[in-house]
Amino acid sequence: MKTLITSILFFLIPMFGFAQQIAVSGKVQDNVTKEAIPYVTVSIQDNSSKAIAAGVTDEHGIFNFEGLSAGSVILSFSYIGYQNYTQKLDIISGKPKIELAPVNLQTDAVQLNAVEVTGQKNSVSLKLDKKVFEVGKDVLSQNGSAHDVLNGVPSVSVSPTGGISLRGNSSVLVLINGRQSGLTQSNSLDQIAADQIERIEVITNPSSRYDASGSAGIINIILKKNKKSGFSGQVRVVAGSPNDSRLNPSINFKSDKINIFSNFGIRSSDYVGLYTTNQSTANNGTTNYMNLVQNEDRHDDGKLMYFGADYYIDDHRTVTAAFLKNATTDDDKTRLLYDYSNANHEQDSVLTREGKSLEKRDYNQLEFNFTQTFNEPSKKWTVDIQYDWWNSDKDWNLSTQRLNPTSLIYPGIRTNSIGNSKDLVIQSDFIKPVDTVSVFEMGVKTELRKVSSQYLAEQQQENNWAVYQGIDNDLNYNENIESAYLQYSNKTSKFNYMLGLRAEFTKISINDVKNTYSNDKKYSRLFPTVNLSYKFDKSTLQFNYSKRINRPSLYALYPFNELTDLNAQYIGNPDLNPSYSDVFELGFLKSWKNFTLNPSVYYQWEHDHIQDFTYREDDIFFTTPINIQHEIRSGIELSTLYNPLKWLQVNLEMNFYQFKQKGSYQEENLDYEGKTFTGRLSTQIKLPYKFSFQGRYNFRGAQQNAQTKNDALQSLDFGLSKILLKDKATLVFDVSNAFNLRQNKSITTGTDYYINQNNIPNAARYRLSFVYRFNLTDSKGIRQANNANRN
Repeated sequence: MKTLITSILFFLIPMFGFAQQIAVSGKVQDNVTKEAIPYVTVSIQDNSSKAIAAGVTDEHGIFNFEGLSAGSVILSFSYIGYQNYTQKLDIISGKPKIELAPVNLQTDAVQLNAVEVTGQKNSVSLKLDKKVFEVGKDVLSQNGSAHDVLNGVPSVSVSPTGGISLRGNSSVLVLINGRQSGLTQSNSLDQIAADQIERIEVITNPSSRYDASGSAGIINIILKKNKKSGFSGQVRVVAGSPNDSRLNPSINFKSDKINIFSNFGIRSSDYVGLYTTNQSTANNGTTNYMNLVQNEDRHDDGKLMYFGADYYIDDHRTVTAAFLKNATTDDDKTRLLYDYSNANHEQDSVLTREGKSLEKRDYNQLEFNFTQTFNEPSKKWTVDIQYDWWNSDKDWNLSTQRLNPTSLIYPGIRTNSIGNSKDLVIQSDFIKPVDTVSVFEMGVKTELRKVSSQYLAEQQQENNWAVYQGIDNDLNYNENIESAYLQYSNKTSKFNYMLGLRAEFTKISINDVKNTYSNDKKYSRLFPTVNLSYKFDKSTLQFNYSKRINRPSLYALYPFNELTDLNAQYIGNPDLNPSYSDVFELGFLKSWKNFTLNPSVYYQWEHDHIQDFTYREDDIFFTTPINIQHEIRSGIELSTLYNPLKWLQVNLEMNFYQFKQKGSYQEENLDYEGKTFTGRLSTQIKLPYKFSFQGRYNFRGAQQNAQTKNDALQSLDFGLSKILLKDKATLVFDVSNAFNLRQNKSITTGTDYYINQNNIPNAARYRLSFVYRFNLTDSKGIRQANNANRN
């Protein structure tokens, strides 16, 4: 096929006036970090300064010119923040391909300062394969945590309880710096300060180089890393109501041989939650009613430390090592008031339960990376090693009292949960250009994970404590995932294609001390990916296909009961199986001067779909995750960016999808068909005197499955920022969940029960932050730092 295409091009070239097909390609990179520089302007002139060709580098810093004639030319490279660079080149006849050594651009201190003052990128940029959200350019994302940032990212939504979904699908893989992390587990993303995040990438149909986990796609959170020469950093202080106090300092140093980066965070936050439940149940033909009001007062303290260094061995070899530590303490108080009545709505009894919990978590992560580049542009070999370990210890104390008709104090209950995990990941990737337009990639990865969890519930008996309801167990979970992938991409005129195949072999072992749960599972799958695109003059059409897997979370597997609520409990399901999805997507990207349009249609068929199931047993409602036969989901998504004026940016996105579920559990038919709509409107306005304003409205339409119907959910956020002190400082005021609009209302029905709930986990929050940025190195100091001398 390739020979045929080459032959056709050989005969067609003369028709376009080229005497000989000669191609010149290369890569542009930073002279210190060796990182590729995208969108560099590259022009070619002859000796008389007549322009021959011009273009820009792609996302990987690669440029490629074809159809050039033999002779002497001058290549010019220009990019804001870097010094202009020219290079002479003799194009020799008879040599059809010329691959240049990497072009190293030097930073320009004067231009860099200009960029910091006047440069402004859009907060959201739309690309065909992903959407990129620039955190620092968005007013509302400058305060708060990673959850606050994600709530403004296109196609992403965060539920009031911290659940993340992509296009309405919660089966999403969240990565940090392109790797899996314990910080994405158990709502820990709320511990990452928004200030630590540089950008977020949303990949709805990943290629085979990524893990196959997550049927909805991948959300990649990129943490900040030092990019300035010499000493630099910033300090951010946040105060909020309800209490949200944060201190986030960072200091960095960079020279021609080493780049030291660090980020720190200290946080103290309070959350106020309100939950109401109206319930009716039938026992032997008699209806009973219950009204529940639950108030939560949650207090979290957190300390985060992330530091590391890049060491540039030479022009082609770099070693990176980093350490991340996240320590949190949660001190929560819960008060539940139960009001029971009979069929005539006459009060039967009133109970109250108060719970106090203290949980300490400590997460640690070590990272190591070795990168080897070559004279050949784009050729690269990397080795990554990551080791995570975390520990948690949670104590719950519950006291229950009957207030009516007679006062009675029930025996106290206490629970203790101790967990720990160790996770080792070793990965190696190799990228090899076959020629100027085709690239071959391959990689291998192994992940070893060991998790243990001890859970004990006790009830007070006079001066002693005895095991409560037999809840005293120790569960161990071991997981081993081996994977490898191959990928090939090529370009023919305006047509691009990338074909990949990933193989994953998984072994899981679950067992407990009592031998109640003993399960060993092995499964292996091939995950093909296909990416096709065709470029028009100012638009691109792309078709993607990928096979994905959704592995159950540890929270979904753990069978231990939570005892806080007298009426309802959540229990995991150790027998849960992974689900597999085939995902198809057709996308279109069209850009005008002030407007970008990105519609797409998608279709997903998921086997062994995972969803929650609620059942009633001994007057207690249990919710547990289960596998049903399948779910078919199809939808259309539209993202737009509109910049009618230099001071105004409008981002509108809409997603409409329908689904069809089929399955049964405990002899209950769970077949259901539904549809829903989500939307987000965000407006950012640059005001005089360096003020900026942003407003954002989120909407999720009503959702329903065979058991539960959720009402529409909406929220409103807005913020105002002011740049101060000669552009070295910023003051930001923001309001999240304004007017307490974000209320999750749901109705769950069964053969003998009806439950109406309204959950408000987080009240409206008001925050004020101040950030000061400093760079202790001027242009002279930068040159000194590049010579490895301190300023």
